[in-house]
Amino acid sequence: MKRNIYLYHKHWLSNFEIRRKKYLSDSSYLVFLCVLTGFLSGLAAVLLKNMIFYFGEWVLNLNRADKENYLFLFFPLLGVTLSYILVKYVFKDDISHGVSRVMQSFSRARSRIKRSRMYSSLVACTVTIGFGGSVGPEAPVVLTGAAIGSNIGRAFNLGFRELVIITAAGSAGAIAGIFGAPLAGLVFTLEVLMIDLTMTSLVPILVASTTGAVTSAFLMGRRATFHFDIANDYYLQNLPFYLILGLAGGLVSCYFLYTNEKIGAYFARIRQGWKRVLTGGVLLCVLIFLFPPLYGEGFSFLSDIFNGNTESIFNNTFFYDYRLSMPVFFAYVALLILLKVVATGFTNGAGGVGGVFAPSMFVGAFLGLFVAQGLNLLGLHLPLANFALAGMSALMAGVMHAPLTAIFLVAEVTGGYNFFIPLMLVSATSYLVSRCFNPHSIYTKALAQRGELLTHNKDAFVLSMMSLDRVIETNFIVMHPDDNLGELVKSISRSSRNLFPVTDAQNNFLGVVFLDDIKTVIFRPDLYEQIYVKDLMYVPNLVIQRQENMAQVAIKFQQSDKYNIAVLDRGKYVGFISRANVFSSYRAKVKEYSSD
Repeated sequence: MKRNIYLYHKHWLSNFEIRRKKYLSDSSYLVFLCVLTGFLSGLAAVLLKNMIFYFGEWVLNLNRADKENYLFLFFPLLGVTLSYILVKYVFKDDISHGVSRVMQSFSRARSRIKRSRMYSSLVACTVTIGFGGSVGPEAPVVLTGAAIGSNIGRAFNLGFRELVIITAAGSAGAIAGIFGAPLAGLVFTLEVLMIDLTMTSLVPILVASTTGAVTSAFLMGRRATFHFDIANDYYLQNLPFYLILGLAGGLVSCYFLYTNEKIGAYFARIRQGWKRVLTGGVLLCVLIFLFPPLYGEGFSFLSDIFNGNTESIFNNTFFYDYRLSMPVFFAYVALLILLKVVATGFTNGAGGVGGVFAPSMFVGAFLGLFVAQGLNLLGLHLPLANFALAGMSALMAGVMHAPLTAIFLVAEVTGGYNFFIPLMLVSATSYLVSRCFNPHSIYTKALAQRGELLTHNKDAFVLSMMSLDRVIETNFIVMHPDDNLGELVKSISRSSRNLFPVTDAQNNFLGVVFLDDIKTVIFRPDLYEQIYVKDLMYVPNLVIQRQENMAQVAIKFQQSDKYNIAVLDRGKYVGFISRANVFSSYRAKVKEYSSD
C-alpha cells in the first residue's frame, strides 16, 4: 500500500513538474512555495499564541488580585508533567531547544526535519506555558515553521539549496507571525540561524516572513500579540543613562547564560525522567506561587508596566499590601530579574517545552524598569516604559548574541522607529559585554561543544554537505607484498596512476608503492625476479578512516604535505582520496549552495 502511494506521488510530481516549468521559472516557483510556507507558519503562530494567551488569562483571573492564587502550587507541575508524557510516550522525539534543533538540521540533516515536528512542538509548548511554565513559545514555533518548510520542500522534491531556503523561510514566517514583525523574522533567520545566502535568495525568506506577519494580523490583529506604542521620544541627554542600561544588560545576560547552563547541567545528571519532572516541577510551583509574574511568558505583566500599572506585579502575592513601598518594589523587581532565569531553567529541566526568547525579554523589561526607577530617585525624570523596552533589546542582544534582531523586533512591536538610536546603543553595548565572557550564544554553546555549530562557519558547513564516499578514488591496481618487481612493472604499464596500494590476501592495507621511488629499478630486467613489492613499499603514517567526516579529512590534508591519502574501513583497503579531488568537490558544492 505504501509503495503504491509512493509511486502515485512520484508520478503525480513528475507530471506536475513538466506542467509547472511551462508557466513558472524555478525562482518564481520557490517564491510561491515560500508564500505557502509563510502562511502555514503564521497560522501555526496564531494558533499557539491564542491558546497560550487565553488559557493563561483564564488562570490568572481565577482569584482576586489581593488574594494568593493557590492554583500556582499545582498548575506548573501539571503542565511539565503532561509535556513530559507527550514528548516521551506520544511523540517519542526530543523537541526541546527548538532553535538549536533547526540549526542542527542545517548542519547534520541536510535541512530534513521530521513531519511530527510540525505539530508536536505546538502541543507540548501550549501545555507547558498554558499551565504556567516559565518559558516562551518562540523557539517551539521556530521549529514548527522550519518543519513546515522542510516538509513542503521535500514533498515538492526541491534541491538542497532550495530546501535550506524554504526551511529558513518557515522559521522567519513563524517569528514574524508570533510578533507581527516581518523584518525581525528575516533578520532572526540571518543573524541567529546564520543562513549564508545571496541577495536573490533573501527574497523568498522575506516573502515568507511578510506572509506570516500578514496572516497573523488578519486573523487576530493585536488582540493576543505583544504590542505597545511608545508615548515618549528619546532625548539626547538621556543617552548616557541608556549606556548604563546597556552595560547592566550585558552583565545580566552573562548571569542568564551562566545560570541557564548550570541548571541544565544539574537536571542532565538526574537519570530518572520522573525524578526530573517532580524536582523541577515542585521548585517551579513554589517560585510561581511566591512570584506570580514568573507565570508563563509574562507578557501580560509587561503590558501593565508599559502602561504605567507597575502595581499589578504584586497581584496574588503576599506582598500586595506593600505594593506602594519603594524599598519593597526594588527588592521585588530585583528578585524577579534573578528568579525568572531560574524558573526558566526549572521548566526546561523538568521536561517542559519552551524557549528563552520571551524570558530574556521579560528580564530585560524589568531590568530597564529597575534602572530607570533607581536613577529617578536621584532627581531624574526618565520614562519608565522606554527604558523597559530598551532593556528588552539589551537582554535579547546579550543572551542570543543577536543585536539586530533585538533592535528590529522591539522597533516593530512598538512602532518606535524613532527610538532606534537608544535601541542600537543598548543592544550593541550589551552584546559586546556579553561576548567578552561568552563567545557563544545560548543557542550555539551546546552545538559548539559537540562540534556541530556549522552554520556559523561556511567552510565547515560546506564540508558537512560533502560525502566522503563520493571523493574516494578506486581506480588503482592493488599489489601484494610477495609480488615481484616484474609483476609490478606489468601493472605499471596497465595503470594510469603513479601509486599502487599493497594489501594481503584478506585485503588488509599494508602500504603503498610510489612510481617515483622505483624509477631507478624498473628498467633493470635482471632485478625483476630478485626484488619484491614488500621491499619497495612505503608504510604511510597517515590514513583516513571511512567513518571520518569531510571536515576531519580536510584537516589531515591541511596539516600534512600529502597529495593522496589511503582510505581504510577497519583496516581494510578501500581506495584513496586526493587533495585535488577534495578541493574540486568543495568548489562545486560552494557553487551549488551559493549560486543565484
